[in-house]
Amino acid sequence: MVFFAVVFFFVAMCGAPYRTLGNTEAVLYLLVSMSDARLEQFKKMVADFPDSPMSHFSLGKLYLERRQYAEAAAALESAVRLDSTYAAAMVALGDAWAGAGEAAKAREVLVRAREHALSQGHPGLAEEIDERIADLE
Repeated sequence: MVFFAVVFFFVAMCGAPYRTLGNTEAVLYLLVSMSDARLEQFKKMVADFPDSPMSHFSLGKLYLERRQYAEAAAALESAVRLDSTYAAAMVALGDAWAGAGEAAKAREVLVRAREHALSQGHPGLAEEIDERIADLE
């Protein structure tokens, strides 16, 4: 709720292009701009820290939010390549492959993610992965 109050205050106080848009359009414009800024921030983080699985994971998750599945898969594959036990990155990679319509690839990576989740003592994550695998069928 506070977020929307800040957004509406910002929209009310800003000049063009916000003044020429209705409230809904202005909020959407602002959110897209914020998303673009986040994208540039995460791309810079990957460039600055190319050996960090977290930087690739963060970029991949943003691409997932934006439903850019091929880009998400590429970033998340980098995260998994850098840390082959990164279960959360594998789950997100499975989501990217599923979003791209690649059910077999999604299933393969989710099965690996489940194994790592269990070996790392995360049964709740393993159950969540089981649900994702079932949704693929």
